[in-house]
Amino acid sequence: MCRNIRQLHNFEPPATSEEVRAAALQYVRKVSGSAKPSQANQAAFDEAVEAVAHATQHLLEHLTASAPPKDREVEHARARARNAVRFGTPA
Repeated sequence: MCRNIRQLHNFEPPATSEEVRAAALQYVRKVSGSAKPSQANQAAFDEAVEAVAHATQHLLEHLTASAPPKDREVEHARARARNAVRFGTPA
């Protein structure tokens, strides 16, 4: 759906509340079609972000995984390498 929303499940260390909220914000921006809502819609926008963040946190707390947790630094290095190949920039 949205390339800016990253996988948050099964990482060591676990996703922080800031990462969960950032993903919720990206989701609400995508669904609403607005990065910055008008003053009239700000309250609804903020409420939606909080609701999505709460649901996401609840989901992450209740998911189980049979695979070992992924290392964040290793995954970031892999992403940088993929981007270097894709965009022709140094890693």
